[in-house]
Amino acid sequence: MSIALTQTTADRAARIRKVSFSGIATVGAVAAALTLVPSTAQAAPPAATSAKTTKAAATTTPAPAAKSAAPAAKTYPDNLDGWIRESLAIMKAKGIPGSYEGLHRNIMRESSGNPNAQNNWDINARNGIPSKGLLQVIQPTFDRFHVSGTVNSLTDPVANITAAANYAAHRYGSIDNVDSAY
Repeated sequence: MSIALTQTTADRAARIRKVSFSGIATVGAVAAALTLVPSTAQAAPPAATSAKTTKAAATTTPAPAAKSAAPAAKTYPDNLDGWIRESLAIMKAKGIPGSYEGLHRNIMRESSGNPNAQNNWDINARNGIPSKGLLQVIQPTFDRFHVSGTVNSLTDPVANITAAANYAAHRYGSIDNVDSAY
């Protein structure tokens, strides 16, 4: 009885290996077939069916496949996370240092994440130039450190973050180095 049980167990293991291998081979073949089938963006335009066109097509080389459309511009959510991520993408393109953590930490300290925050009590406010926005920037600083590619508005969240990070990079090396009012 133990011999039959051992043989059955060995047979079962062999069948499982055979089924597993054939399943993997089938999945691999399907993946390869799907990879080789052109999508509509890659397929050549359909040929005309007139006799003249058919004769010309037989003697000339086929036209190259149509080029795929340019990738869509990256979109970001209209919230604090999206504003920080969009600012980081612009900062990276412009060579402005900074991290998500450094931006977020300073935004939370300066405005609690409110893009409409305005300081009406400090020395700048008493001098008629209140700090505004997520990173509490004053207008002259924004004007000097505004980054092209962002809206030219002190209260625009992405423009405010990016200009403040640009200022901090020039003054402190990076927004990451700022741990108090700046």
